[in-house]
Amino acid sequence: MIREFVSIKNREARSAFTAHRFAPYIKGRVLDVGCDRAHLKQLVPGLDYVGIDVGGTPDITVNLEKERIPFPDQDFDCVLCSDVLEHLDNLHLTFGELVRVSRGHIIVSLPNNYANARVPVERGRGAIGHYGLPVDAPVDRHKWFFSLSEAGLFFQGQTTKYPIELVELFCIERPRNPLVRGLRSLRYSRESYLNRYAHSVWAVFRRRK
Repeated sequence: MIREFVSIKNREARSAFTAHRFAPYIKGRVLDVGCDRAHLKQLVPGLDYVGIDVGGTPDITVNLEKERIPFPDQDFDCVLCSDVLEHLDNLHLTFGELVRVSRGHIIVSLPNNYANARVPVERGRGAIGHYGLPVDAPVDRHKWFFSLSEAGLFFQGQTTKYPIELVELFCIERPRNPLVRGLRSLRYSRESYLNRYAHSVWAVFRRRK
């Protein structure tokens, strides 16, 4: 899998990365699934933009655990869904909804949950981020635990289920000292390295005509 070296520290930075990296695809009528505060809308002016989410400041409030995406088939030129599916029990159903409402491109990202949990576990910190056991019930948490390899296979497998093809599939790794990165690359196989150190995987799909 191709790597890109990017540091994404918060939701605003992720929206900025999305706006820049996927500019060729983000055109026309755009649906932002899990838009939070709709940062993308401000970064790419001139779009026919619709943001949906259960919180934040969406154009339409939608709880994807209980509702389907409330738009007709093939209603959008581009559908975005960044680090959302892992929060949903009905992950597979919602991916199908992304395909259903798109007539063009679909951009989806998933975190590498294995990498996010590995370091706290190995260092004995006693907390596992989105998978811990807090005293009070959390407002939101990840419902799925998977590695980068599994996320990549999930994306590839969707092309056999739906009328879509993969245009891009790549992962993001935080910039690190090249010497450290080189030594780790010698120690681990390519797949093992990415599962340990890459922090998200991104896919761009295109609906087949």
